Amino acid sequence: VGNRDDSNLYINMKLKAAAEIGISANHIKLPNTATEADVLKCIASLNADPAVHGFIVQLPLDSNKPINTEKITNAVAPEKDVDGLSSINAGKLSRGDLGDCFIPCTPKGCMELIRQTGVQVAGKRAVVIGRSKIVGAPMHDLLLWNNATVTTCHSKTSTLAEEVGKADILVVAAGRAEMVKGEWIKPGAIVIDCGINHVPDSTKASGKRVVGDVAYSSAKEKASFITPVPGGVGPMTVAMLMQSTVESAQRFLQKFQPGKWTIQYNQLTLKMPVPSDIEISQSCVPKPIDQVAKEVGLFPDEVELYGQTKAKVQLSVLKRLQNQPDGKYVVVTGITPTPLGEGKSTTTVGLVQALGAHLHQNVFACVRQPSQGPTFGIKGGAAGGGYCQVVPMEEFNLHLTGDIHAITAANNLVAAAIDARIFHELTQSDQALYNRLVPSVNGVRKFSDIQIRRLQKLGINKTDPMALTKEEINAFVRLDIDPGTITWQRVLDTNDRFLRKITIGQSVTEKGFTRTAQFDITVSSEIMAVLALADGLDDMKKRFGRMVVACSKKGQPVTADDLGVTGALAVLMKDAIKPNLMQTLEGTPVFVHAGPFANIAHGNSSVLADKIALKLVGKDGFVVTEAGFGADIGMEKFFNIKCRYSGLRPHVVVLVATVRALKMHGGGPAVTAGVPLPREYTEENLQLVAKGCSNLNKQIQNARMFGVPVVVAVNAFKTDTKAELALVVQHAKEAGAFDAVECTHWAEGGKGALALARAVQRASQAPSNFRFLYNVELPVVDKIRLIAQQVYGARDIELLPEAQEKVAVYTKQGFGNLPICMAKTHLSLSHDPEQKGAPTGFVLPIRDIRASVGAGFLYPLVGTMSTMPGLPTRPCFYDIDLDPVSGEVNGLF
Repeated sequence: VGNRDDSNLYINMKLKAAAEIGISANHIKLPNTATEADVLKCIASLNADPAVHGFIVQLPLDSNKPINTEKITNAVAPEKDVDGLSSINAGKLSRGDLGDCFIPCTPKGCMELIRQTGVQVAGKRAVVIGRSKIVGAPMHDLLLWNNATVTTCHSKTSTLAEEVGKADILVVAAGRAEMVKGEWIKPGAIVIDCGINHVPDSTKASGKRVVGDVAYSSAKEKASFITPVPGGVGPMTVAMLMQSTVESAQRFLQKFQPGKWTIQYNQLTLKMPVPSDIEISQSCVPKPIDQVAKEVGLFPDEVELYGQTKAKVQLSVLKRLQNQPDGKYVVVTGITPTPLGEGKSTTTVGLVQALGAHLHQNVFACVRQPSQGPTFGIKGGAAGGGYCQVVPMEEFNLHLTGDIHAITAANNLVAAAIDARIFHELTQSDQALYNRLVPSVNGVRKFSDIQIRRLQKLGINKTDPMALTKEEINAFVRLDIDPGTITWQRVLDTNDRFLRKITIGQSVTEKGFTRTAQFDITVSSEIMAVLALADGLDDMKKRFGRMVVACSKKGQPVTADDLGVTGALAVLMKDAIKPNLMQTLEGTPVFVHAGPFANIAHGNSSVLADKIALKLVGKDGFVVTEAGFGADIGMEKFFNIKCRYSGLRPHVVVLVATVRALKMHGGGPAVTAGVPLPREYTEENLQLVAKGCSNLNKQIQNARMFGVPVVVAVNAFKTDTKAELALVVQHAKEAGAFDAVECTHWAEGGKGALALARAVQRASQAPSNFRFLYNVELPVVDKIRLIAQQVYGARDIELLPEAQEKVAVYTKQGFGNLPICMAKTHLSLSHDPEQKGAPTGFVLPIRDIRASVGAGFLYPLVGTMSTMPGLPTRPCFYDIDLDPVSGEVNGLF
């Protein structure tokens, strides 16, 4: 702070020394008008910067504003306080914690000089003259903990000469020129002079010279070793500053070494019978999320806190850890699900709790963020269940950090832009449109970057808005959207059945330009699919620009880039792209990020969350991610779409199965959530189980088709018998599973998934020969047929006329080489939800094909599959409430 000549001299000496030994050193200069707040802000920034291993505040602070020096020195993080001046470091030195603190550089240098004499400090009498916090006081402590008998003197000591005469080791830091006389000194003593004083000297050009606190010429005759001034303690002080900085960097590397976690796990208090999910969640006291972040090796500036229990993680982590090897990649999927659910999310959480809290492996769970539609309208929460949950479950299931709201806003911005563009093109001349699109600002017209891209797309290589011809202006301003081809719908994050089909444009201001439209649920938006598949901000922005929203009347695709909204979408989504950090009941870390539908999209959490997690866990750690619906849908899309775009290769598939689901696949009666189970599901029935294992066998084959080892997790319920569970395990192994184990994690937490965790560890070491099912260069129909025949068991496919037309259109438009994302029922391997087990010989009807060009796939609609969200199963939410005193949510989950 300020511009003192002496401070600049000292700083330059330190910068020069740092440069000589390869330390990157910078001088941060604040003006002499800097306030205390300015200095503290600068210190806070340096404390949080992982690239800075140490920093010092040059004293005195040369400011014309009042600054509390004590407050400033104590604001420096102790682990970066290489000057050793903070109260924490001073306190550690005072109590003898020499290995866990930084020692002020001058006393440290003095000790080094004493050591280099070869004289043993232990048992010697030492005298320190001076009691400052910078030299005297820490020098006393340092000598004391090196086993000397120490006396501290100062200017008020009445018997100073007598005390000096007893010293085997004398350290002087009084700040008084030549106050210690040579005759005082004990013969053979070691004398360390820390003083820097200026005295008049007419022989010098400056009229003064530098002397120490000891009368050097007479003292050197008595002392065995003595430091000169200048040239003695000063250079050693600088050397010690360099040494402390190196030590700080070494400690930093040890503490933040990727792959080495020191993590605190939460102990579960299990109850029987198992309480409700919300009771369990609210009884847990989560760790502060910044603690979780620190435990897994994230730096403070890489984490944005959203309260105490959730945070966003900066994408810069990937750059920092780019040379770190990835951990093991595990995907959790399931057999064809039933209305009761098979517990994939619960198993995902149970597995990571077992690997982390019980086997002490570095492990991350990566899961999707649930929509409020299913949360309120169908099944309640999606945070897992029992003693295997992401907590707090209310935060997880509701707004989290607002990502879904950002997607809603971005999606509806595109929808508004489409109708606004149609309206303006119908009501304005070319020139009027051009004036609106390229307005004159202060008499100057300029194309934006996105407009330059549109001109280039049209083959117009001009950058001057005044240079376009009338024909070029017409081509530029007219998208000429055919309303009948608009595929982009508005969205909201609840199931509102009365918005399934609507008429828009009925206001008189719209001048009669009405059309039929609809609302979808937010998580079905292509923007959600883009978020889940993007590998960074730039990639996300490019994918936004490629999104096709309609066709022109000439049959040309109209994109978000053509509408001019790409940059606006990126701005709305700039925070949503950062993964959300949470934790499980047992304190293992979780990334919650993206929630694309598993039918019309790929149904997997984000590529970015997986990539960051794989770097953080290190080469021996595990990342467990979950794929939506059964293996025929979520897992197939995980492999053929997500892994294709991410470049990541899985090591293990965990296939979740339940006895009750297999009984349904074996011909058991239909079940409904919330309704008592028929006796076939509550009594032992080995015949139903054995017959239903046809579905399990087929899903094991589906996983092995991709060359990845399969571990079957048999999620046990209290109604299952030992014989039924053993039968499922036997069938799974006979069908080619690497292993199959019974799991009780819902009731026991991670302990109940230990057998599964060990099986996954073994399977991750087994040979894996991952491969895609198809080459994207194959024709669209061939890719669809491969999925239908190989994964579903169909005899063939049938393309209905609308689907045939779309194949031709998309191939002509250049989209034929995109991966396929089948949209079909999740309740059967076939297109008919009533066909359980493993049906064969059926023909799969393809009703239509749609394109998510930005996300990067085509999605065929199979049979009567709807792209609309499921409807609420109850007419009101009478049982949902908020406690006005505690603020707790009740009745929702």
